[in-house]
Amino acid sequence: MDWMLFLLFLLASSGAAATGVMFKPGAWYGGLKKPGFTPPNWAFPVVWSILYVLIALAAARVAPEDHAGLAMAYFTVQIVFNTLWTPVFFGLHHMKAGLVVIGILWLAVAGTLWQFWQIDWIAGLMFVPYLVWVSVAFALNASVWWLNRHRPNAT
Repeated sequence: MDWMLFLLFLLASSGAAATGVMFKPGAWYGGLKKPGFTPPNWAFPVVWSILYVLIALAAARVAPEDHAGLAMAYFTVQIVFNTLWTPVFFGLHHMKAGLVVIGILWLAVAGTLWQFWQIDWIAGLMFVPYLVWVSVAFALNASVWWLNRHRPNAT
């Protein structure tokens, strides 16, 4: 594997991770009603750190392969929507708009997984935990929106 390529994809993932540092949940999120399956706060940075390394490793395995153009296009879309969700949800406090963003993110992650799997099944496998986590995040976003739908910015 080309480690420089891995570092570039890790840098791209770090850009997405930076939004989590810039737009923290804060008091607004703390005051929302949440479902019983909400993970503890400490789990989010731990899980995302692991996922970003896996995402970068998977992309570094696929990018140099022949016919990786479509797979890398999906990768680009998913990293863009990954980066966008945090400012929409935590920055703007728009729960329903966040749900739309994370829905598109889920589709992009599923598409990336499928495309990566076609080129390098190990890279595809590395995206499975990401899809699982985004599925949980989608359900959490939907539940938080539903439980707080009468609050300002819920729509």
